This record gives sequence, C-alpha cells and structure tokens, in this order.
Amino acid sequence: MNVVSQFRLGECLVIRQSFWKNIGALLVLLGLTIPSCPAQSFTKLLDFEGPNGADPSYGQLAQARDGHIYGTAGGGGKDEGGTVFALTPQGKLTTLYNFCAQRYCPDGSGANQGLVLAIDGNFYGTTNYGGIDTCGAGCGTIFKVTPRGDLTTLYSFCPQRFCADGQQPVAGLVQAADGNFYGTTFYGGSFGSKGVVFKIATDGTFATLHSFNIVDGCYPASSLIQLTDGNLYGTTESCGAYGYGTIFKITPEGHLTTLYNFCAQPNCTDGIYPVAGLVQAADGNLYGTTFNGGASSYGTIFRMTSRGILTTLYDFCSQPNCADGGWPPSALIEGTDHALYGTTFNGGDPSCNCGTLFRFSADGTFTTLHSFDWNDGAYPVNGLLQSTSGSFYGTSFAGGDLNCGGFGDGCGTLFGLDMGLAPFVTFIRSFGRPGQIAGILGQGFTGASAVSFDGTFAKFKVRSDTFLAATVPLGATTGYVTVTTPTGTLTSNKKFVVLP
Repeated sequence: MNVVSQFRLGECLVIRQSFWKNIGALLVLLGLTIPSCPAQSFTKLLDFEGPNGADPSYGQLAQARDGHIYGTAGGGGKDEGGTVFALTPQGKLTTLYNFCAQRYCPDGSGANQGLVLAIDGNFYGTTNYGGIDTCGAGCGTIFKVTPRGDLTTLYSFCPQRFCADGQQPVAGLVQAADGNFYGTTFYGGSFGSKGVVFKIATDGTFATLHSFNIVDGCYPASSLIQLTDGNLYGTTESCGAYGYGTIFKITPEGHLTTLYNFCAQPNCTDGIYPVAGLVQAADGNLYGTTFNGGASSYGTIFRMTSRGILTTLYDFCSQPNCADGGWPPSALIEGTDHALYGTTFNGGDPSCNCGTLFRFSADGTFTTLHSFDWNDGAYPVNGLLQSTSGSFYGTSFAGGDLNCGGFGDGCGTLFGLDMGLAPFVTFIRSFGRPGQIAGILGQGFTGASAVSFDGTFAKFKVRSDTFLAATVPLGATTGYVTVTTPTGTLTSNKKFVVLP
C-alpha cells in the first residue's frame, strides 16, 4: 500500500529541562539557534499486510549503498518466519527474503533485530529462533544477506552443551574496527543462562567473549556500540548490584567492566530496566533510556560520562495522561540538529495509548512529535533511522491495516518523519586509518568534484549516485567530511575519527 495518510503537526508538547544549558548558551553567543518546536510532518508510507511481513520490531532500519532503506519483520512473509525487505525512495516495498523457507527453519525465523550494513556492502543480522534444531524451535542464528536477497546462515546458536555459546540473540550486530561483528544473546552462557557477548568473523568463525553472571548483569537485549577507545558498550536488562540492569564496557578480547548499576538512587529515580542500547553524541557522552523507573515509573532519558557518572535528564509520563509517552523501548539517535530522537511504547493520544515519537533538544526541550492512533501505527518499538535525505524513518509493531492476515490488531506500519533537516553524507564505518577506504553514503554524487576529511582533500571514486569510496588521506585529522557535488557541498552528520 502506498502513502495512506499525512499529518501536519501544528502544535508541540514542550517541556523544558536544564540539560545542556551551557551548550545552549554558547550556541546563542555564536549566533546559532535550535528551534524549540520545528516544523515537521509525519507520513505513513505503507501498511505491513502479512504476506509482505508483519510485526517489524526492535532493530533499526539501515540505509544501503543504493540509497534504499532495508529492514526486517519478525513475522509474516511467505512462510510466516519473517522477512528482509527494502524500501525505495519512491515508497515501493520489496520482500528480499522470507525466513523459514526450509523445513524446521534452519535459515532462522523471527528476525526482529534489524540489519547492519557492513563494509563489504552486505547486511548482517540475527534471528531470534530457528537454526539447526538443538533446542526445540531453534535458538537463533546469525546471517548475511546481500542487497539482492541472497541469504547465508553463518552460525546457529546452542551447539555447545547447555548453550554455553548463547541462545536467542534478540539484539542486532555491530561491525567493529577489526572487521569482526559483535553482539549479545538474551539467554545461554555458562552461568545459568543469563546471556553472553560474542564475536563472529565474516567467515562464520565464532567465539563467546563473556557470560553474564547476575553480578555483572543479565539478559542483554540491545545492540552494542563501539567508541573511539576501541571498546564496546552496552546494557543488560536486569540483574547487577540492585537487580535492575547495568551499563557495561567490554574489550574486543572479552574483559568486561560494569560502569553503572540502575536503581542506585532512592526509589529508583535513575530508572530501571535499560532494554535499549546507547548512543554517543557529539559531546562525547553516552545517552540512553530506561524502560521503567524514574519519577513517574514510566522510564527516563539519561546521560552517562566516560567516568560512569549518570544524570537523569527526563522522566517520561510527567504530563497528564502520559501525553509525552512512556516506556521508551528503543535506542536514541542523534539527528543532524544535534537533538536526540526516539520512540515510546505507551502514552500519547489518550484514546489509544499507542506510543509516540519525540525529540529532546540540546537546550533540554522535550517535544512530542507524533502520537500514534492505530490507523497510522501502534507501539513503535524500534529506533529511528535518519537517512541522508535528512528525513527520519521507522516502523511500528502493530496498527495500520487491522484486517491484515487475520492478526486483528494490525501488522504494523512503516513511516517517515520530515523535520525539515538538510541532506548530508554519512559513513558505513565512522573511523579509519590513513590509506584505508572509507565508504560514504549520500545522494547526488554523480559529477562530485572533491572530498575533504576535516579540510584535507582525499582521492575518491564515485561508485554510484548514492555511494562513493574515498581514501583517508595522509595528514588527515578527526573532523567532519565534506563532498562537493554539482548542486552544492554536503557535510557529514558526524565526525570521521582518524585512527593512528
């Protein structure tokens, strides 16, 4: 189904906090402003209808070299095992792969976790179930899928006794600087099935790096991120010192350090159950959400410094009828306006309580951007993607066509959010050494005349109108990358980190 409905939002719900007030003052001195209530439009792009997928959830969408948006649905499809799909800029959805295409689902089923675009141009991801059947319905898989839909299963979980290698990877993957992929499983491991951190190479070579043991957390449900220090950071849903989840750091070799234990403050005002992952913002700090806890027990937005000092920035459901939303289930992202964007599972329109989209700006302004109403979707449990066009994309777990495939509550929707932000370029991987190739995504690259890494010009080759390969130049320093095209200069949404 093509574009079904579009809404111009004339009012914003605005709650001011003291977050980043010093940065906000600096922006004023520099003559820069961040609008407290920017113009925006929400568009439902399509309904999932069962055969083309159902219940897209948890994992973020991904932009590929061809400029299309790729993602996964946990259910529906030809064999009811979920799908991999692609969305063109014109709004056409194509199903690339149907999971559970083989008897007993050795190729996996329940791909709830989204995809990550790797430097080889392919996508990598996980399924919650399926694989070589060693634990009933299967313990999950790790797979590679090409943009054409050719899928290869790289690993099936639980071949080891008591699933010491992990079981049910409910989170997606991250490709680190060493070229390997890192991820977590919700169950399995060597200490009472509390989950693991693992590493896998592109050839399928697998290693369990750490088994959670209650003291250092349990049940990791979110994707890891790698920071410029080379370490990986993530959250566990529960356990830890107070039983309500942790933030941890782990080296590529497997040494884990717990950085924060939630519910450390009286009445758990710092939040509990951090089911979502983390994001590192331009200021260098980590930001995230908790699903519960806080002043209203509907979750929080927090900031954590590199030293592990956590500050609660916002309490959800602090407005009447939870108009600002509650229970944030997904990782935040930082937009090109340096605001944080995210979703809530609950709250919003009181006639539905189907969740919201929100913006949390650098000056501490909280804005409810959209309240879902079943027709345009319900329960947006995945994170948002900002494409290089400047617009945001996401999915809802339910809602939309309520008659789809006999589900009754809708199979979910795919939507766009236009905040009026300008096009930009981004990287497949945002760090590299001089002489290495950096893949750059964007648009309008045909006829590009220059690529610069923080002012140092680089050799490059345009592969298509939406993808180019640039060589990190000698003498380059960490900073923003620019691409000069026939219609203007595009700047990257984040700094490219030049490694020594």
